[in-house]
Amino acid sequence: MRILSKQHLIVPGLFSLLALGQNALATEGGGGAYANGSEGFMTGALPPPGTYLVSYNTYYSADKFANDNPAFDDFKVSTAATILRAIHVTDKQILGGNWAMHAFLVAADVDVNLGAGGRQSRAGMGDFIFDPLAIGWHSGNWHWIVGMDIYLPTGRYDKNELANIGRNYVTLEPLFAFTYRNAAGYEFSMKTMFDHNYENRDTDYRSGNELHADFVVAKHFGNWGVGLGGYAYKQISGDSGEGAVFGDFKGRAIGLGPQLTYTAANGVNIQSHYQHEFDVQNRPEGDKFWLNIAIPL
Repeated sequence: MRILSKQHLIVPGLFSLLALGQNALATEGGGGAYANGSEGFMTGALPPPGTYLVSYNTYYSADKFANDNPAFDDFKVSTAATILRAIHVTDKQILGGNWAMHAFLVAADVDVNLGAGGRQSRAGMGDFIFDPLAIGWHSGNWHWIVGMDIYLPTGRYDKNELANIGRNYVTLEPLFAFTYRNAAGYEFSMKTMFDHNYENRDTDYRSGNELHADFVVAKHFGNWGVGLGGYAYKQISGDSGEGAVFGDFKGRAIGLGPQLTYTAANGVNIQSHYQHEFDVQNRPEGDKFWLNIAIPL
């Protein structure tokens, strides 16, 4: 989970990038509930008590699906999304750390092209995401957060469609995030997550569990920060269920690219990310762009 600080207001984008309605993939639709690479600077630093609002915007495109199945030879997908995130940090202490909570509303537009297999564009609301209990600690240059994001299948979904906004199953995502930043402005942040996916009852498909981490190495210069960041993703158990007709498929991917942040005197922060994906298996392989704007209320 990524929660903001008033000095470094950046948050992740947590939403389903795409769901293709196909079975020959690692995790149903070739993507998980979490948008890998959405975390950035100061991801493990809980902000001071207060309320925060974030609008973060992303565009993803891929013209390759890393799978030997010839059905994906003409594969293309693009996704544009805007996510609103509300965060509230209380002044109450739990185990010596501050108690916080957050929730997300997602709106996305997905375009899927399988060549002879068909093409479809759909727009709508994504799955609802919340965490009622996150705890953050600070100790000198170190900061860390524990929590568990919960994904509810409220988004637009139809098992007979190529493009879906929602996943149509529950995901529980325990997480641990930390940040180290010293007085010279050098930073290393990482957020590690484990996704436990439940069955999609409309398709009798259960996506395998996933382990993934977002990270950034950065240097801050006054109000500016520049870094190299991305994500590593590994599916640690295969898909299962009657709908998983191609058996024990597992996915993996790495994304890497530059990141830039600027924080104004009033606490408003703007962050941009770019990630190019490589070492991909059983998933789309493409490029992601992020523009995030965070505001303390």
